[in-house]
This record gives sequence, C-alpha cells and structure tokens, in this order.
Amino acid sequence: MATPRKYLPGPLKNVVYVTFCLHLTSFLSGVRPAEHLYSVVKVWSHGDVQQGSLGSSNSYLTHVLYFLCPFSVVSMFLNTLTPKFYVALTGTSSLISGLILIFEWWYFRKYGTSFIEQVSVSHLRPLLGGVDNSSPTNSNTINGEADSSRQSVSECKVWRNPLNLFRGAEYNRYTWVTGREPLTYYDMNLSAQDHQTFFTCDSDHLRPADAIMQKAWRERNPQARISAAHDALELEDSHRFQVPLTRSCNSLWFLSSCSCATAYILLAEEEATTIMEAERLFKQALKAGEGCYRRSQQLQHHGTQYEAQHRRDTNVLVYIKRRLAMCSRKLGRTREAVKMMRDLMKEFPLLSMFNIHENLLESLLELQNYADVQAVLAKYDDISLPKSATICYTAALLKARAVSDKFSPEAASRRGLSTAEMNAVEAIHRAVEFNPHVPKYLLEMKSLILPPEHILKRGDSEAIAYAFFHLQHWKRVEGALNLLHCTWEGTFRMIPYPLEKGHLFYPYPICTETADRELLPMFHEVSVYPKKELPFFILFTAGLCSFTAMLALLTHQFPELMGVFAKAFLSTLFAPLNFIMEKVESILPSSLWHQLTRI
Repeated sequence: MATPRKYLPGPLKNVVYVTFCLHLTSFLSGVRPAEHLYSVVKVWSHGDVQQGSLGSSNSYLTHVLYFLCPFSVVSMFLNTLTPKFYVALTGTSSLISGLILIFEWWYFRKYGTSFIEQVSVSHLRPLLGGVDNSSPTNSNTINGEADSSRQSVSECKVWRNPLNLFRGAEYNRYTWVTGREPLTYYDMNLSAQDHQTFFTCDSDHLRPADAIMQKAWRERNPQARISAAHDALELEDSHRFQVPLTRSCNSLWFLSSCSCATAYILLAEEEATTIMEAERLFKQALKAGEGCYRRSQQLQHHGTQYEAQHRRDTNVLVYIKRRLAMCSRKLGRTREAVKMMRDLMKEFPLLSMFNIHENLLESLLELQNYADVQAVLAKYDDISLPKSATICYTAALLKARAVSDKFSPEAASRRGLSTAEMNAVEAIHRAVEFNPHVPKYLLEMKSLILPPEHILKRGDSEAIAYAFFHLQHWKRVEGALNLLHCTWEGTFRMIPYPLEKGHLFYPYPICTETADRELLPMFHEVSVYPKKELPFFILFTAGLCSFTAMLALLTHQFPELMGVFAKAFLSTLFAPLNFIMEKVESILPSSLWHQLTRI
C-alpha cells in the first residue's frame, strides 16, 4: 500500500513558498526590493503565524509573489546552466542563421528579391490588412496600378533580334565546342511562335506538304523538325506532276506547288552546319518562294483566303532575302549584302517589323561608309519611330568619331568642352540612358556571350546583341572607347531616379531583369540596372550570424567573464519591471490588492 504524501500545513506552506521565491528574486531584481519584501515576510511569519491570523496579509503577499516567482524561476534556471550550454546555444543559432543567409543570398542572386520579403508581401500582408475594393479611392488606385502594369507590359515587349545567328551553323557549333546551350527554352519557344505566325496560314491543311510543315514548326525536338522538313520536300516532289494545270484548278495548283520554300528555310536554319551550306539552301528556298509570291500576288483579291496566303508568301520571301543578305555579310561579301538589303527595303518599305535597317547599318559600318550611315540614321532616328540600341549608339559613334581622336580628359577639364565635344557627350548620354548595359560590354568590363534570338529593348539582352556585332566598329574609330569610358557614367547624375523619371526617354522599365533572365542562359550573369541594394533580411541574417558566432567564441574562451556579462544583462533587462512593481507596491494600499486577489 502506497504511503500517503505528507503536506505542510497551509499557512506554513505559504511561508516556505514565499521565502523561497524571495531568495530567487534577490538574485534577479537586486538587493533593495528583495530585502524590503523579505523583511515584510519575516515580520509576517513571526507575527501572524504565531497569532494564527493568516487572513488578508497571507493572501496579499502570496499572490504578489506568485506574480514575481516565474521570473525568479527563469533566473534560477539560467543561473544553473553551464557555459557549455551557452556555447552550444549560440553556435546552433549561428549555424541556423548562416544557412538562412546562404539561402537568402542564393535566392537574391537568382530572382533579384528576398525570399522572406516575398513571402511576407504575398502571404502575410493580405492577412494583416485587406483592400476595400468598394471605396472610390481604392478603385482609382487599382485602376492606376492596372494602367501601370499595362504600360510595363508594353515596355517589356520582346522583339525578334534582327541580327540573330543561325542555329545549325553557329549556335550548334558553340554547343559542340563548349557543351553549353546558348539558347533558353523560352527564347526558342518564342521563335517557334514567330515561325508559325510568319510561315503558316489557315489554308495549310488543304495541302499535305504544308500541313507537315505546320506541325514541324511546333515540334520541340530539332531532329523531328528536320525529319518533317525532308518529308515535306519528298511529298512535294511526288505530287508536283500529279496536279492539273487548268484555269479552273488554278487555286488547287497554287495550293500544291510552293510548300518547299518553308522546308528549305528550316533546313538552312537548323540542319546546315556552315554558312555556305545555309546560303545554298536559302537560294533553293528563294527560287520556290518567288514563284509562290508571284502567283499569290495575282490571286490576293479573290478572297480572304488568298489574301492570307499572299501575306504569308510575302513574309517568307522577305525572310529568305534578308537571310541571304546576312549570309553574304558573314562570308565577306559586304557590298553585295548592302545592295540586297537596300533592294529589299525599296521593294517592301512597309515591313518594318524585320528591322532590316539595323542589318544595313552594321554592314555600312563594316564598309566604313559613314556618310551612308548618317543618311540611314536621318531616316530612322526620328522621334515618332521606336528607338533601339543600334540607332542610339550608332548616332553616338558618329558624333564621337568627329572629336575622339583629339579628345583628352585633362585638356577638356582645363579649357572646357567644345561644341562638337559637347554634342558627342550628349549623344553618349542619350544612348546610355536608353540602354545603360551596353558600355560594360563595349569597354569589356563584362564578358560577351552569343546573342539570343529575341531581345528586350533597353535590357541586357539587347546590349549583348548590339555589342556582339558593333564592338569591332567602336574599336576601329580611334579614341571612341576612351571618350565613352570618360563620359558614360555621367549619365546617372542626370537621372538619379531612373525608375521614376527619365531625361530624354520614359522611365526605365522595372521588368527588364525578369525578362532578361528568361531570354539569357543560366551561365550568364544578368546585368541589373539600377543596381539593387541588398534586402534587409540578408543584412539582418548576416548580422545575426556574426553576432551569435562571436558570442559562441567568447563564451567558449572566457566562460566566467561571459557569465558576469550575462547576469548583468539580465539584471538590466528586468530592472524596469522591478521599478514598476516597487512603485505599485508603494502607491496602492494593501486593501486594494486584497480585493483584486479575491476576484
């Protein structure tokens, strides 16, 4: 049979409990308040216990010290811990904060934002405070945000790179040599959409060969696309002499005799391993494409179906001629390339979506025909036309060419800038404001990579595409890079808040970094403008990690001294609470405490 527990009598138990709590409180709160309460307890225990009256005083002091005792227990617990515990505690805290710091830094380098901040904004803010959509003010705010988002989307439109390379002859060769993929899936997917837009129409299902090519442009596997192009050519050859050529079947004959042009385009872009082989395939595509264009031009007014086919054949023909001109430029026949581009721009003046004038500018700069370059700029560097890095930086190069050979920063600082030098500096500032990423590549402060097939205007992708082809032209002009080096950073003093207000252009769009990360490969470090400051949580975790690591080291090396500091810190921490309790005890009467404790 279990022995029953022996409990102290009620009054004596309260006295022991109060005395124990006061001994603990003396360590935490200092001498004076504890000694005062301790003397009260001694008087109370020797007087009231002997007299047997433990009424209001017993209840009052017991409840007061019940309030103070938890702090005393915590102090006793901390006082009994060994220095090894503090070393383990601070070391573990340092390790955890270090891991958080590493993750935050990786997330910031990859996505440009803090993970903790993103989670807080997207998940905690709606919980802490909602938005009332019924109020007109909030409605106006929402409409304003929608307008700004639409403006942001329009500013961050992705454009086809007018100087894009050949996949088979250039991009694939880079992959074979380095083992790296120069194109991202997002970039190639945009190219597939462009091909479907330019090279297909609604009537393709009526022609078996074009139906095959329609599927080929949607294929993700390059080998499947190439195989489909060969199948389309074989099918076209087998049906070429099986179609009647009567006038009543004119549309049928038209629908089944010109599908091989797009097949040759695909083979020239992706299967050809050299520029010469790609040029040969494009010439075959040109022969088929010109015949299709002439026949569709005669039938374009017979209905919407024929009009769509003529529009498709026009796009095919322009694309083939432009790529043939680029082949001539890459093979060293620059004058021939210039002639082909001029003829193409005269024949199809309304097709500005291909930006053929940028190909022409690059070829004219290669010929050092600066007068013709200025004539092209006079036509396309207009306030009503969209700008590009090629337009702005070529204009700056021409003005820098006039003064760069004699420019000296020391002489300019003594005598000031001349009118021509001022015009050159202003042109450089204009170009840098439009795309601030280009100077780092022209000055070789960042390494170049192969340009993507699509670019984002004013973004890092456009800067890479421009510098990849135009760096040699800047190097050819004596002193041009020196003038750029001395003046390009002055642009940022003119636009201290580029995201809010620009000088000659609209404010710099905030979406360029995200779009460039999608367009450029992972091994490239995307240039960010304006330079982002480190998020608060990275700085906080770095400070926390350093502080806890320092505490762990000091506690391990000097355990006694750190114990003294810890006690002093805890005493200081609880000093305001002790002061408040002392004031409350001195002001409020004991009868009020008695009434409160009975509630």
